[in-house]
Amino acid sequence: METENLRVSIVQYDIVWGEVKQNLLRLDKILSSAKGKTDLLILPEMFTSGFMMKQKAEIAPQAYTSIEWMKEQSIKLGAAIIGSIIVEENGNYYNRVFCFYEGDKIAQYDKRHLFRMGNEHEHFAAGNQRCVFNLKGWRICPMICYDLRFPVWSRNKNEYDLLLYMANWPKPRREVWNVLLKARAIENQAYVVGVNRVGEDGMNLSYTGDSAIIDAKGKLLLEAEIAKEQLLTFELIKKDLDQFREKFPVHFDSDDFKIIN
Repeated sequence: METENLRVSIVQYDIVWGEVKQNLLRLDKILSSAKGKTDLLILPEMFTSGFMMKQKAEIAPQAYTSIEWMKEQSIKLGAAIIGSIIVEENGNYYNRVFCFYEGDKIAQYDKRHLFRMGNEHEHFAAGNQRCVFNLKGWRICPMICYDLRFPVWSRNKNEYDLLLYMANWPKPRREVWNVLLKARAIENQAYVVGVNRVGEDGMNLSYTGDSAIIDAKGKLLLEAEIAKEQLLTFELIKKDLDQFREKFPVHFDSDDFKIIN
């Protein structure tokens, strides 16, 4: 049976600092237009709060509210929905991705690389397990923001078809974001989707978004407008990816790496 094409939606928006319920209400309106028109909605990193650390103990207890909202949205919109939130587990805090489809959790991933320059490593515990999940025949690997800088962690030996990066990536480093998204697509022979926030956060950092969808050759397929809230959808074609990999099978010659925790 031939794998379906996959309609993916970028949700680039201005996160209200620390206001979980307000962000969910805003997203209700933003996402309503996507009903029946997409297969996967991708939200930014910490999409209910913004990239917060010192206030993690205030945000984490609201994780249940965010999770229930994601479940409901996955049913209402008839699509999978993915994004990261702050959670607490066994006394540790995590920057954790959840993906829900038809009300069921189909994926979970804890951010591996914690942003040292923002002291994230002092507030959160790092994940140690990579995640690849299946949606409509597509193998999808979710990652978070700073993970983008570490190519070994995302190394693809024909394990996934689509690589996702959910981020709060500030304006001063936007060129790095744009370059590395293309690099990860080319070296891993996979579609790459990067979803970033816009606006200004509670630490006076500005974000231009630069959310994008890139094919396995590094070609820009879709790009959100700079600094503008947008919900954009693009259909990924699995046949195109398979044909390119068959003609140019780089993964057969890739090196093996072992991650030591």
